[in-house]
Parts: sequence; C-alpha cells; structure tokens
Amino acid sequence: MSEETKQPAEETPEEPQEAPQEEAPPAEEKAPDEKAEKAAKGKKKKEKTYTLTREQMEAAELAAKQLESVKDQFVRLTAEYDNYRKRTAKEKDNLYQDAKADTIKEFLAVYDNLERAVATEGDEDSPHKKGLEMIFYQYQEILKKLGVTEIEAQGAPFDPERHNAVMHIDDENLGENVVSQVFQAGFMLGDKVIRHAIVQVAN
Repeated sequence: MSEETKQPAEETPEEPQEAPQEEAPPAEEKAPDEKAEKAAKGKKKKEKTYTLTREQMEAAELAAKQLESVKDQFVRLTAEYDNYRKRTAKEKDNLYQDAKADTIKEFLAVYDNLERAVATEGDEDSPHKKGLEMIFYQYQEILKKLGVTEIEAQGAPFDPERHNAVMHIDDENLGENVVSQVFQAGFMLGDKVIRHAIVQVAN
C-alpha cells in the first residue's frame, strides 16, 4: 500500500513540466494573417468582369468623341471670351484717354496766357504778380497729376513727331536741325502728343 501511494506522488511533478510546452500564442499570431488572406481571396472572388457588345463599344466610342468635341468647343469659347474681354478693355481705355486728351487740350490756352502773364516784366514784389505765379505753378502741378508732361524743345534736336517748325535761321553757334527758340510749349499725355511744340529751328 505504501508503494501505490508513492507512485502518484512521483507522477505529480512531471505534469507541470508539460504545461509550459504548449505553443498557443504562435497559433493566435498567425490567425490574423490567415483572416486577411481569406478576406483578400473573398474580394477577388467578388470582382466581376463584364463583356460589352459591339453596339455598346460603338456607343462608348461615340460618347467619348462627343465629349472631346464639347471640350474643344469650351476651350475655344473661353479663349474667344478672353480675347473679347481684353479687346473691350483696351478700347475702353483708348476712349478714356482720347476724351482726357481732348479735354486737357482745351485748357492749354489758359496755360499759355498764364505763362505769358508770369513772363512779363514788372514789379516782382507785386501781390498781383505773385498771385499769377502761384496760379501758374498750381496749374502745372495739376497737369503733372493728370500725367501731362511738357515736350522738351529748347536746344533739343528737331523731331517732326513732337515739334512744329514755323521758322528757320542760320546760327553758327547751334548745330544743324536744333531748336533755337520755342514759341509755344508742346505737351504729351503718356506717349501721345496732345499738342506739338511750335519752334524755330537752326539750319
């Protein structure tokens, strides 16, 4: 009886040694990979292929051509509208500049009279003379703000595009075709001549 009781006691220490040898965690780690593979296979199986008839293919090609044609028309229409917008803006600006130049030209006669009045000899301390000078300088500042510049003439080479020669003289001290005297100032608005300068030219 004592031997029988000893045998179960000897077998009990062997059982805990077998328990750590189980490899359950690696099997759990592989489970997600297997699920992913199965899901991927399931998706592949779900993908369907379609076959088109000749009529369907021709209809698709026709639709593609119509879409390309509409796209081309849209691009052309957009370009035409952009050109129209630029042309209209340019014409509008030209009309504005022409109207502005015509208006300023009418006021240049007042400029000439003020210039002559300031140039006349007289009492420099006279309030009347100082008042005319102030008005004339104010007039010049207004023209500058409007973009009007006086044409360079005195001592400059004669330019038929900007100068109007009404007299010619022989002067050895001046070169050929040089403006020797300015009778009336000329003006420009930007690159456009509003009024030619009336000058005398040395031959």
